[in-house]
Amino acid sequence: MSSSTPLAKPRLSASTLAEIPGAVAVPTYDRAAVRPGIVHLGIGAFHRAHQAVYTDAVLAAGDLRWGIVGASLRSPDTRDALVPQDGLYSVASRDESGERLRIVGSVATVLVAPENPTALLAALTHPDAAIVSLTVTEKGYCHAPSTGELDAAHPDIVHDLAVPERPRSAPGFLIEAIARRRAVGLAPLTLLSCDNLPDNGRTLRRVITRLATLRDPDLGHYVADHIRFPSTMVDRIVPATTDADRNAVSAALGLEDAWPIMTEPFTQWVIEDDFAAGRPAWDEAGATFVSDVAPFELTKLRLLNGSHSTLAYLGWLAGHETVAEAMRAPGFARLVRALMDEEVTPHLPGLPGFDLDAYKDSLIARFRNPALRHRTAQIAMDGSQKLPQRLLHSIRARLEAGAPFPRLALGVAAWMRYARGTDEAGRPIDVRDPLADAIRACTGHLTDAPAIVEAFLGFEQVFGTDLKASPTFRAAVETALARLLRHGAAATVEAAAA
Repeated sequence: MSSSTPLAKPRLSASTLAEIPGAVAVPTYDRAAVRPGIVHLGIGAFHRAHQAVYTDAVLAAGDLRWGIVGASLRSPDTRDALVPQDGLYSVASRDESGERLRIVGSVATVLVAPENPTALLAALTHPDAAIVSLTVTEKGYCHAPSTGELDAAHPDIVHDLAVPERPRSAPGFLIEAIARRRAVGLAPLTLLSCDNLPDNGRTLRRVITRLATLRDPDLGHYVADHIRFPSTMVDRIVPATTDADRNAVSAALGLEDAWPIMTEPFTQWVIEDDFAAGRPAWDEAGATFVSDVAPFELTKLRLLNGSHSTLAYLGWLAGHETVAEAMRAPGFARLVRALMDEEVTPHLPGLPGFDLDAYKDSLIARFRNPALRHRTAQIAMDGSQKLPQRLLHSIRARLEAGAPFPRLALGVAAWMRYARGTDEAGRPIDVRDPLADAIRACTGHLTDAPAIVEAFLGFEQVFGTDLKASPTFRAAVETALARLLRHGAAATVEAAAA
């Protein structure tokens, strides 16, 4: 290193916590005394901005039974960032008023399942482990999104049934751990889905019970009788971290943090109170325990997530990098609010004491947050897995009511336009979706809306058989797609919102 090269800042770690400026909140509990009560599968940015923050507050209040062993089922990136930092990382919540930083200490360590499945199974079968939480995204459940049932032909499931002691999938790890715990008399686990799935606890229960039954019917009975699957609703917008974010956080801390988390001040967690062997007092940290999560979950999935996906596909096609940028463009904010008010709200369950109009106002404000650079391309990922719960369930409700749904249809058509893999100028799109190759093969050569829609409706794992058979659905999506193909996304949105 030459004398003119600036020295790198020290790394965030347990040994450098004392160097952090006093305005930044840091863990003050004895991290060495924390026990591994939670194993989390899918330790990405969302978990570290949401569940790990609530758990950090529980540990800070003195209950040290609930440390988190994080596990990545694919990439070593999170492990490589956090293990040299003793599991510590920063969370920056941003809005127009500025930025607030805190250091989170609830993650004890991070494992990488493909590198060492034995280590993850050891964590899952540790006597202190009581809860396994998941944020593995929709595709991580190895299920058919249109039905919520296990996809027994999924390559990872086929492997996990053949070689159960070296699992690849989240369900495979869970079943092998449950079998091992049962064999040595350990307490049953609570499996806590925190993914944006409709009725996520029941969906996880169906998948896990079916896989257990395929492996051993007696194990299937044990899962059904003893394992708990509480449903949850999670809500916090978490954009991908950029190098500019890393540099800004590093400057504020005076330390290098390899992977800080960017988020908004808003956070919400609604949890069904059904646990097999105790739980953290997350309610004292702001979570809400209820007997039925479904109304909260449905409201959030259809209003926030449905609007987000619609904004992402239309916004990306119109050339907008972020959601906030799209919300400033002509027509987008009016389109989204009309979608919420006219096509989604009439079919939501009642929530006594819940101000739905205020909630929708807050969503519009959150989407407009200029400090939160939530990229449309990030939200657009895995659309084939997300569309059923975010848009298609609302469309089914409209069809049943005999009501029109032009804005919902436009969201579906925008996904089709995006997923074909070329933009409005004919340039390739980096479509990240489990069905990307199949969609491109079936639709990439087609040019007219009816033929494109017909090809997409062949993906029954997305649309089921009912929507394919619905002339009303087909016509609405064909009309919307024809407008996108003819006029482009920007002009179509502006006209639709007029």
